[in-house]
Amino acid sequence: MQETVNSNKWDQLPILPVTPSNPILLKVSMMNKQQIISRLSTILDMAPELKTILTSEQDRGAKKKAIRNWLSLQLAETYEENPDIPPLEYILRRDAIDVFRKILSERNENLAGYSMIEYIESLLSNRAEKPADHPSPAFLAELEHLIKGISGKSGIYADKIPAFTKHEGVKAAKLRSKDLSRLAQAAQHHMQSYACGLDNEAVRRRSRNKYRILKFFNATDLEWEKWQWHVRHIIRDADTLRSLIKLTDEEYEAVRLARQHRIPFGITPYYLSLLDNETGGKRDRAVRAQVIPSLHYVRSLAALKQRNDHSMDFMLERNTSPIEGITRRYPNILILKPILTCPQICVYCQRNWEIEDVYSPQSVVSKSKLDAAIDWIAETPEINEVLVTGGDPFLLSNKRIEALMARLAAIPHILRIRIGTRTPVTLPQRSSDALVRAISRYHIPGKREVILVTHFEHPYEITPQAMQAVQQFRRFGMEVYNQLVFTYYNSRKFEACLLRQKLRLIGVTPYYTFNTKGKEETDDFRVPIARLEQEQKEEARLMPGTVRTDEIVFNVPGLGKNYLKASQHHDIISVMPDGKRVYEFHPWEKKLSLVDTYVYQDVPIYDYLKRLKADGEDVADYKTIWYYY
Repeated sequence: MQETVNSNKWDQLPILPVTPSNPILLKVSMMNKQQIISRLSTILDMAPELKTILTSEQDRGAKKKAIRNWLSLQLAETYEENPDIPPLEYILRRDAIDVFRKILSERNENLAGYSMIEYIESLLSNRAEKPADHPSPAFLAELEHLIKGISGKSGIYADKIPAFTKHEGVKAAKLRSKDLSRLAQAAQHHMQSYACGLDNEAVRRRSRNKYRILKFFNATDLEWEKWQWHVRHIIRDADTLRSLIKLTDEEYEAVRLARQHRIPFGITPYYLSLLDNETGGKRDRAVRAQVIPSLHYVRSLAALKQRNDHSMDFMLERNTSPIEGITRRYPNILILKPILTCPQICVYCQRNWEIEDVYSPQSVVSKSKLDAAIDWIAETPEINEVLVTGGDPFLLSNKRIEALMARLAAIPHILRIRIGTRTPVTLPQRSSDALVRAISRYHIPGKREVILVTHFEHPYEITPQAMQAVQQFRRFGMEVYNQLVFTYYNSRKFEACLLRQKLRLIGVTPYYTFNTKGKEETDDFRVPIARLEQEQKEEARLMPGTVRTDEIVFNVPGLGKNYLKASQHHDIISVMPDGKRVYEFHPWEKKLSLVDTYVYQDVPIYDYLKRLKADGEDVADYKTIWYYY
């Protein structure tokens, strides 16, 4: 049976269920070669000139030259008056043309280790013999949207321009106001579907959880308010966890295997009280995902730890550590790590390779090594800011923390001390008056600033106790900032927006939103870079400027932050047969020194949308994602 493709339906094709009455929805892996060629041919019919070039008898070099000439003509057309192309469509067209031109580059083909043009040519000429050579649905989706973009046929804009543009004065203002209200109402509709830990029902639910946990440990309310009690009772094994909260069989097995393979795992009793005592719920899925590893994570990490040829140091800190305990990637700031464990282990932790166990006796850096690191800072006058992190430095005693602060504050060229801690989220009892006073004495306006940087992932983590912990520092004049890691579990429409809104209300300023690290074991956390760009430019953009203060970044191993909002800092250089976009990231100092770039394969957009669809999301809400490059 010959298959035809309605290009207007493509956004839904890969997502809808396969049925005998819808042969068009068959997965590519189930199609024979002729069907694949038929689908590919139909996609290329949107750009007949390109199809003619690709199916011609010319050699590849001549084809590339002809495609470049064709793209140049398309680019010239974008700046001509064309009533058939809606306003602003020309921007998408320009960007898509630019991407295709980069894909043609021989240099980029060498960087990617693959030629997309050669691959398409092999499919059209029927040279792809093995099933493994066949394109995935994700590849065909990328190709179709790229050609739609080049042809000015993205279809993301409405047929009619907004009514207010046809008027002036008060009438235009009233019509515009109605449009803005519709945007705000749509955003609010999405945000209302997510639970927040400040909601009355959530507070009551957590109170019940707390007393169930206290009963298990035969403890009192007074003990619950002591952070040391929580540290002494960190849950580290599957049987204890199952006794305290309902788990799926997969969750239980993952925690059991983590313990067996010495993969760090731990949950504080307080954070455990944030999890709903039921399985399969949607309110707490982001909270569970923070601490309960997936089987994929545990099995991947266990296998990687057995390999002698694989370094777990994904961020290449070994190449940026001039002395033990210090990481330096920038001219004026460095990281100081006095401890390499946390009261609670995040599944996607950047430094999971350095953590043996929550209670590891080797986790605290020795006094001699810490003294040597601080002496190194004192002897490096270019450094004026220190980020004290780890691990979590708030696991140290008040006495040790104050001694460390005193040493750093005594260095004349240190203007700012940042403290990276997740205890406001996982152990808010740690923010005692005594701790805050010990730190705040070194916060001297006009001379030295002390900042707290924490890590809320979801509005469901924001509780009255977390708000109190934040306000402890705010009352002493210290700012509190948040670093969000954008994962699958907080990536739905306006989910991060609700987090930002609630953070501002409790006194936390959104600071950075990080792309999830591309580590093998955390594949199920990752989202396409295009989704971060879409979220910032379509969802966060609707929020007031005081709320959308975070910057989206990709942390390049060994190099540092790449600002994703700025397209000049990265390029798409190819699309792999499995639909993964290949990016080349430029180092932050590219205009200052000759530093190499970094090549990265992203999560396929198609796969991400398919997963959202399975979780009940309307993928039509994400249709513009394909046009973020």
